[in-house]
Amino acid sequence: MCGIAGYHGLTADDALLRRMNDCQVHRGPDGDGIFTDGLVGLAHRRLSIIDRAHGQQPMTTRDGRYTIVYNGEVYNYLDLRAELEPLGHTFETDSDTEVVLQAFAAWGADAFDRFNGMFGLAIWDAQERSLTLARDHFGIKPLYVCRSAGSGADGNEGSVAWAFASEIKPLLASGLYEKRPNDRTIYRYLRFRIHEDGRETFFDGIERLEPGEMMTIAADGSVARRRFTRLREELLELAQEQRPYDEAAVREYRERLTEAVRLRLQSEVPVGTSLSGGLDSSAVAVIINRLLGEHDETAEGSVGQQQNTFSAVFPNSINDEERYVDDVLEICRGHVSGHKIKPTASEFKEDLVDFVRTQEEPLISSGPYAQYQVMREATKHVTVLLDGQGADEMMAGYIPYYFVYLRQLRAQGAVTAARELSKSLDVLYRLGRFKLKARLRGRKDVPTTQLLGQGFVADYKGERYAVEGSNLKKRLVEDLFVGSLPSLLRYEDKNTMRFSLEGRVPFLDKEVVKFIFSLSDEAIIKDGWNKRILRDATRDLLPDSINRRRNKIGFTTPQGEWFMRLKNHFYGIFLSESFATRPYFNQTEVLHAFEGWIKGTNDVDSMTFWRLINLELWLQEYFDEKPSEADVAPRVKTDYEPNARKELDLVLDAAEGAGADAGSTVRRYPLRTELYAREDDLEEKTLGYLERFFAGLPSAGGDHDVATKGRWYFFISEKIVAITQGRSYFIWDIKVSRPARILSRYVTRTPAGIGLGSPFTMQLAIEEAGLPRVLYASAGGAIGKLVGRRGLFYELVGGDIRAIDGPTEYSVYPANVSAKLAPKDPDAVAARLSALIRERVPAAWRDTFAGTVVMDANDIGRNVLGTDAPGPTERYEAMFADNPLGQGSEQTPMAVVFEQS
Repeated sequence: MCGIAGYHGLTADDALLRRMNDCQVHRGPDGDGIFTDGLVGLAHRRLSIIDRAHGQQPMTTRDGRYTIVYNGEVYNYLDLRAELEPLGHTFETDSDTEVVLQAFAAWGADAFDRFNGMFGLAIWDAQERSLTLARDHFGIKPLYVCRSAGSGADGNEGSVAWAFASEIKPLLASGLYEKRPNDRTIYRYLRFRIHEDGRETFFDGIERLEPGEMMTIAADGSVARRRFTRLREELLELAQEQRPYDEAAVREYRERLTEAVRLRLQSEVPVGTSLSGGLDSSAVAVIINRLLGEHDETAEGSVGQQQNTFSAVFPNSINDEERYVDDVLEICRGHVSGHKIKPTASEFKEDLVDFVRTQEEPLISSGPYAQYQVMREATKHVTVLLDGQGADEMMAGYIPYYFVYLRQLRAQGAVTAARELSKSLDVLYRLGRFKLKARLRGRKDVPTTQLLGQGFVADYKGERYAVEGSNLKKRLVEDLFVGSLPSLLRYEDKNTMRFSLEGRVPFLDKEVVKFIFSLSDEAIIKDGWNKRILRDATRDLLPDSINRRRNKIGFTTPQGEWFMRLKNHFYGIFLSESFATRPYFNQTEVLHAFEGWIKGTNDVDSMTFWRLINLELWLQEYFDEKPSEADVAPRVKTDYEPNARKELDLVLDAAEGAGADAGSTVRRYPLRTELYAREDDLEEKTLGYLERFFAGLPSAGGDHDVATKGRWYFFISEKIVAITQGRSYFIWDIKVSRPARILSRYVTRTPAGIGLGSPFTMQLAIEEAGLPRVLYASAGGAIGKLVGRRGLFYELVGGDIRAIDGPTEYSVYPANVSAKLAPKDPDAVAARLSALIRERVPAAWRDTFAGTVVMDANDIGRNVLGTDAPGPTERYEAMFADNPLGQGSEQTPMAVVFEQS
């Protein structure tokens, strides 16, 4: 397994090739090489598997005509070599790379259809001055291309250049491609759950070669793309044969599958097995165990005396398959070493950015993270890993296939369909049970389009996604090459290569696939049992607990459970300014839906929220400007410095309510604190920070000695007062009423504060002021908007409803997932604090202290909620005209404010 990259149509550029190569070191840590010839450049990173001492790339034929860079393994290379040698071809290495190269030299593009394996390759023909790219029959190995401006044969600008690579990152690093998200692909992903959409990728202008496709760039720059194989058509033709399904067919299938596994054990480095506990991976594991028991040379040479298996398990989770893994390990006892990985929600959060970066494009679920974790552990023990990908798509492993088959049978006769239906009811119930429970519990249905930007939906309202619904084998072919398997193979490649592993998939041996399609449909589904032929072929190899399993789980994560644990983190993502400003999302509706999901009042599933989260994180990773190192790890400010982008001194403005104090100056010292919690003693904890400030003042230097001579005040944020009074609530602990949900929809959420724009904060307002008064104020507010009078709602509703605050992205946990009432009796709080301040501050500042102010402030407004300081509250609001405390993440919820002479 390796990584390839290169270009066509540019003057020789070794630096470009090295830059692209450096982006995929993980794909090939064992070596690298580059090649240039005129307007063509090839680059290669090697992960040595076969003929490790030789086989370096780029590799050129002895006559200098053909040069190859190649990623993959062709398992029938020894048979092909035996065909080529009588034709006069000689070999200098024992690598499959040289066989692939000589095969192309002998048979041209026809060679590709002879290969049984996986590959993404580029071959340069120096004589014809043409470059050929190709991808294997099933698309197991990736190959991406993009077009840009190039240099013509005469060196003139204006012609077209092409770049290619095994991953997208080298194309991004090449400088040849201008990054643009593919909005159509994004829409189809969000709307239809499609994340592998033919040639198109999520990057507009970057395409993938499709399974079984080749691309030739001729000397004149013209491009031809076509399939080199008729495999899809062959499978549909074979499906018409409907060969009888009997014991002979089962025996032949077992022999073919065993040979496919044995071929994929060819290696000079250790080989292991990915074991989920499902039927497919378990079958691979027990076949290898049988080969070891028979002392097969290939198996013993690469696997050793004990097979290493790697499994993700989730104790006490509904998704846990550990007992099935244990059953396989018991069957293989004496020839197996089982490694269990236990991914957690906290690890998922920690790995999330790297996981998204690794995948390069969004996924429909977080399930591949389980495989990501498995590969991270497996690379410590082996270099090659076999798994069961592909079996579901050729043997109807997913529940929706039952519906396709039942429709097919219904067209053949009602009696046959009814008999099959009666034996499939338990399986079909598993698919519909969650929807049924949601309906019985009255959960609201939320269409996906409701969560998306209106303009975005309007632009792509004509998009459709249709699938074959009444012919089983047509649907299987569709999913093998388009609908399902391509995405699984994509994350298989990304996860394995991220950790310098080669993944091999024996079920995708093309001869095995052809054999299955030639059989009667009853080899696939019969009497409610899917994968019938695989079950029958492994009856004496697997325990009944696996062979007769009906509840498919798959190699996935307990996503719903994890999302509930990480709800505060994901809520913060949905609240973020970047999420709010994307054209793809309706932030208000997403927040409403996520809040409803937390409370269990709608039937939106975690898969929907994952797509939104994954897309946002992908956009942040690949398109948003990265913060500087200084922004990532800011220096913690002292008590005598302002917050970032703020000033210590402020000249009071009459327009801000300063009145007679207009033109005078105040010095504000924001104090950084630890987070406040409900159990904290507000007065004691707060006085500690004040004492710290005054203790350090003499050594602070600068003009601080002079600036702190005048009358002074202590300002404290209403939020920490409310928190210590127990008036802050996690949003998921608030029982939201229907009126709160309806009314909150008509409130605009701003980046500076969510206000009553959440059903949670609106519910607090209703509980504080009463529903009748809130309705009365809402009606008045609506009229006020019509006549241009703002803020009428808060005037009419009364109390400190204005100070109710919801979660915002800029706040630190737990404030970012909490809703807060205004503090209770803030005047009394101010008075108590002032009394303690006068007792405990140094004598030099005791007589000049004028009082405490409880302030509700953000970057768009401020409001004094309580004070024992003299004079109108407007003068204190004027002192906070620019909100020196910052927006929340600064952790400076209090300030010492001095009047300047």
